Amino acid sequence: MGIMELQKTFYFEASHSLPNVPPEHKCRNVHGHSFSVTVTLQGPVDPNSGWILDFAEVNRIVQPTIDRLDHSMLNEIPGLENPTSEHIALWLWENLTSDLSGLTAIEVQESATARCVYRGDRSK
Repeated sequence: MGIMELQKTFYFEASHSLPNVPPEHKCRNVHGHSFSVTVTLQGPVDPNSGWILDFAEVNRIVQPTIDRLDHSMLNEIPGLENPTSEHIALWLWENLTSDLSGLTAIEVQESATARCVYRGDRSK
């Protein structure tokens, strides 16, 4: 039998700077992105409801965390002092994994052509 995945995408606007890049790097300056975050869950399809998890439930769990990032200076959020896309994905994983059963991946996209995907370890 195959694997069923469910994905839901969220959006937020935020500014940041990358303090650990060389002084001449353009991303050291404060700038902003229209981020998208896609959470991926994996699990069995409930025979009664017909889904892995209700999209409304995914939204109820994830949206408050996205709201913490929206219209913020990411560097000011504890744990995001160096807010690369990779660190944002890790931060989201750490903030969502205990409440979002079946979470297998988080994709953070900062532009039309730049994204990263974190597939975390659920065994911890």
